Amino acid sequence: MYFILALLGLGLGQMEGLSSQLGTMAGQTSALVAVLFFANMAGLWLLQRWRPMMPEPREVASGVTGYVRLFVAAAKPLLAVLVGALSGYFVLPELPQAEQVATWSLMLLLFLIGLQLRYAGLSLRKLLMNTQGLGIALALVFSSLLAGLLLIPVLGLPWHDVLALASGFGWYSLSGIVIGDALGPAWGGVAFLNDMLREIIALAIIPLLIGSRPAMAIGYGGATSMDFTLPVIRSNGGLSCVPVAIASGFVLSFLSPVFMGVFLSVG
Repeated sequence: MYFILALLGLGLGQMEGLSSQLGTMAGQTSALVAVLFFANMAGLWLLQRWRPMMPEPREVASGVTGYVRLFVAAAKPLLAVLVGALSGYFVLPELPQAEQVATWSLMLLLFLIGLQLRYAGLSLRKLLMNTQGLGIALALVFSSLLAGLLLIPVLGLPWHDVLALASGFGWYSLSGIVIGDALGPAWGGVAFLNDMLREIIALAIIPLLIGSRPAMAIGYGGATSMDFTLPVIRSNGGLSCVPVAIASGFVLSFLSPVFMGVFLSVG
């Protein structure tokens, strides 16, 4: 994953006019993060009201040190992209095969993730039977697509490209490469930062919300709720939240490449 992200950074660093586009990218990323946050929270809040979900009595969280460690771990992918971008900007010559290598590396990553899920006994049928997790995933999908429609005049892209940007669901190693291949390294960087920031924000809000509104806490993490943010969900929400989080994260991980592929193929 870090290799793939470094290649994403490499393409970004070798992009013509990078320094002049950084301000624009920051504005585009901020718009994506803000609109998706409010739309996702509204959709998940409505789901929580319609189908209330209450976790077990809250357990003692892992403490400040544990959260610092998680935030440091969340920053590592960002560091990989930064190293790649600086290398491409200052050191390395243009590598014409880098994009193809990144694409095939991503395919290998998806294949290995599929194997890992299968060996863990997580079949698609079993996870789709978890109605709470499925409901959370669908609420996040529909609210993200609604946010994408609202962002069309802001981002200035065709509707299908904006919906593709909104369909990363937190899977930054996927969205950055897929969007970058289709729309260029600048938009790939925006997609990566948008989904990277989702993960970091999720780490901050899960302990605050999961005791009273677990659907919102689990759902906003998107695809990361089945892996990276799962320990925080477990320590603050109890064991009853774990199968819901895994089901939700799995469904979103399954739908993200499908939605992005479909929307990008329209153009």
